[in-house]
Amino acid sequence: MERRSSAIQLCFCFTIFLFIATAHCFYLPGVAPQDFLKGDLLKVKVNKLASVKTQLPYSYYSLPYCKPDKIVDSAENLGEVLRGDRIENSPYVFKMREPQMCNVVCRITLNAKDAKEFKERIDDEYRVNMILDNLPLVEPYKRGDMDSVVYQHGFHIGLIGRYAGKKEQKYFINNHLTFTVKFHKDEQTDAARIVGFEVKPFSVRHEYEGKWNDKTRLTTCDPHAKLTVTSSDSPQEVEDKKEIIFTYDVEFKESEIKWASRWDTYLYMADDQIHWFSIVNSLMIVLFLSGMVAMIMLRTLYRDISKYNQLETQEEAQEETGWKLVHGDVFRPPANSDLLCVYVGTGVQFFGMIVVTMIFASLGFLSPSNRGGLMTAMLLLWVFMGLFAGYASSRLYKMFKGTEWKKITLQTAFMFPGIIFAIFFVLNGLIWGSYVGFKKPAIEDPVKTNKIPRQIPEQACEDYLWWWRSYLTAGSSALYLFLYAAFYFFTKLNITKPVSGILYFGYMLIASYAFFVVTGTIGFFACFWFTRLIYSSVKID
Repeated sequence: MERRSSAIQLCFCFTIFLFIATAHCFYLPGVAPQDFLKGDLLKVKVNKLASVKTQLPYSYYSLPYCKPDKIVDSAENLGEVLRGDRIENSPYVFKMREPQMCNVVCRITLNAKDAKEFKERIDDEYRVNMILDNLPLVEPYKRGDMDSVVYQHGFHIGLIGRYAGKKEQKYFINNHLTFTVKFHKDEQTDAARIVGFEVKPFSVRHEYEGKWNDKTRLTTCDPHAKLTVTSSDSPQEVEDKKEIIFTYDVEFKESEIKWASRWDTYLYMADDQIHWFSIVNSLMIVLFLSGMVAMIMLRTLYRDISKYNQLETQEEAQEETGWKLVHGDVFRPPANSDLLCVYVGTGVQFFGMIVVTMIFASLGFLSPSNRGGLMTAMLLLWVFMGLFAGYASSRLYKMFKGTEWKKITLQTAFMFPGIIFAIFFVLNGLIWGSYVGFKKPAIEDPVKTNKIPRQIPEQACEDYLWWWRSYLTAGSSALYLFLYAAFYFFTKLNITKPVSGILYFGYMLIASYAFFVVTGTIGFFACFWFTRLIYSSVKID
């Protein structure tokens, strides 16, 4: 009776625990929602300057932007470091649900060096990235062919344009920012959660009367006169000895979007939408073709196996034909079997990392709000999956009658990371070399160059060696990946600098090499399993 009472109490307590857990739920560390009351401080953080033209990130304060009293770096995880994130505090401070107009951040006077750096970043179309409540800043704009609003990360540092009636190009900086903070309010507690962070940048040549001091009021943007910035008709030019005044507005808008859905906007940004129909269509074609090939092979194999087993039952000796003819050599160790073992083990390591990462992502453990979480998880899983890599490579090595298993283990552990390190070392050497070379004064030509180029005249000017074949055939899909990356580079991207192009192809080479290892391993094991299966299905003396 006492045991039954204890069991009932245990079940009751467990039910209460489930009810509380369901009612309150739980959040992963670092991604829990934060409630803000009216008047609470909202601190904006700045992130890296990024460009699609150069692929080289810079720190926000690498340019002479307004600085807080003390610059503090946010604690970054390993994934953020590898992504190139550099999150720091900023002088932009809001108060929850309290609009602000024409706040002056600072006033600076450019020198020749600062003006040159701003122009270089504007030329390369760098964008400023900011963060509020772990939500990245986005710039909304309407597409030309439809009324829908799309978003882009951050905002451009500036733009290149011309004054009316003049042909000379000028550089203008976006020095006025109109922020919009969207929030979802709880009617019972009056607390609110941030669900959107948007900006509209403007270039404005601010003006004021008298000498500048802390109490100076702008004549181009004044909250007392209800005068705000709505256009860039009088833009701020970037030149030596030019004075720039940085200002910003903040407005708050209540939104029906709930906190759990605030990242949905970022999944449909610009033209990077996921074409689900194309993906499903391609998947169905692959499955259909694979099914047809599998059906043909099964019918052929079934006929061959029946014929071979039928011949074995006959008394007279029959000459072996077909794939049974090479049964004595089909499992002979291939040339460079050690290297094959290493590649197979590395492929198992990659495959395990990818599968577990996809499972975690599907369960929501790798939310985009957990910045850098995906990269960190992949690196940790890569290290952990080294156990399975060592097991797979040594198991295959033992099958090949190998004896130096320690050498194979070390090669499996260091070969792929060593190749990646070498590529990264070369790429970083190119970056530093190009940086030093660009800072040197320009080389002057000894002669003048003609404006019109001179015309130049035309001038005359069945075997059993399946081990490596199975790996290389399946892994050859990486070549298609690399060629498509090259096609994408020349048709979609706007990268113009040679070093940035080398970086792009270097990173795609790494991705293609990893894809080669994964697909090659999958093809090898599929062929290995298939070969063992068919040869174990026939009677062999």
